[in-house]
Amino acid sequence: LLVSKDLGKHLLEVEDLLQKHGLLEADISAQTERVQALNAAALKFSELEGYQPCDPQIICNRVNHVQTCLEELRDLAGKRRKELEDSRQLWAFFQEMEEAEAWIREKEQILAAKTCGRDLSSVLTLTNKHKSMLGEMGNRRALLHQTMKRGEQISAKRRFSPGGIQEKMREVRLRWKKLEEVTGCHQQRLQEALNFYQFSAETDDLVAWLQDTYRIVSSDDFGHDDYSTQGLLRKHRAVVEEVEKHRASVLALRKQLALLAPEHRQGVDVQIRVVEVEQLYGEVAEVAVLRQQWLRDALAVYRMFSEVHACEVWVDEKEQWLERMEVPEELDEVEVVQHRFESLDQEMNSVMGRILDVNQVVQQLVDGGHPSSEEVRSCQDHLNSRWNRVVELVERKKEQLSSVLKIQNYLLEC
Repeated sequence: LLVSKDLGKHLLEVEDLLQKHGLLEADISAQTERVQALNAAALKFSELEGYQPCDPQIICNRVNHVQTCLEELRDLAGKRRKELEDSRQLWAFFQEMEEAEAWIREKEQILAAKTCGRDLSSVLTLTNKHKSMLGEMGNRRALLHQTMKRGEQISAKRRFSPGGIQEKMREVRLRWKKLEEVTGCHQQRLQEALNFYQFSAETDDLVAWLQDTYRIVSSDDFGHDDYSTQGLLRKHRAVVEEVEKHRASVLALRKQLALLAPEHRQGVDVQIRVVEVEQLYGEVAEVAVLRQQWLRDALAVYRMFSEVHACEVWVDEKEQWLERMEVPEELDEVEVVQHRFESLDQEMNSVMGRILDVNQVVQQLVDGGHPSSEEVRSCQDHLNSRWNRVVELVERKKEQLSSVLKIQNYLLEC
């Protein structure tokens, strides 16, 4: 049993042989005590004085022979155990290598069946799973490194390696290297897909924002008075600032597209999408500028109407006063009226400046093609007409006063 060359052909068989060898070692240990007891009893016969049933030398030789056989048996048992343990270490190495190969094959099949996702959410999920697999590979790499190290130690101790330890390690190294290459390629494809879907998502968000902004800047609400139009103009300035801030994002689309993988950036759809975004941004920016001008024009119109209203109130008041006023015949009363007309002249100069400003604003609106040009022009004509009437009334009253004053002065001279 101890000189058997059967060291097992796989790990389970070696474990079985080691178990049987352990029983044999226990039996040898038990027999050792028995042999020692027998040898001790036999040596007593060699020490007898007087009658000796057997030659003492024969007894000693016999005891030494049995002891030597026992020592040889124990040496064989120790050698056998070491050979079995070396065999167990060898087959444990092969089993670990087979497990590593099976693990590599499993990951290769998983990677071969994996896609890169259909949208940003699925790509992110796959990326997280891939990170988990990279963590597994790190742990497996450490275990494989330890196994390879044991394989080198086994190979160094054995002249002949059953099954070819070096060949097995070389094969597993090649498969592991291939797995790392496939993993790296898949990781790169995932990153490329992630870049593409992030680009698409950002582009979609930009398009949605531009469409919402276009609806805002293309609104036909220009307010109904000075206050509401000023509020709309303030809001619109904020929108214009946001549009300007998004200019950099739109301009960066071309650069981002150039950084995508060829299979993504060369797609007709994505190139058309970029062109559409650029065109939409151009339309939004253009309409925003137009709306800002329209709001300013509307504000100018409402302010012009307000100014016209104020001037017309003054014109109404003075027109009624002039029509009701009768030129007095007494000199004292004439002088009082003259003083009133002097104050009126100052007011008229001030109002005339405001009316000239109104006319200038109207001309600018008309020249700019304002949609309310006819209404504005009509309002201007009405104000100017009423102003001219007041001027005529003032001149007429002044002439009457002048005539009365001449008569009064003539009478005084007489």
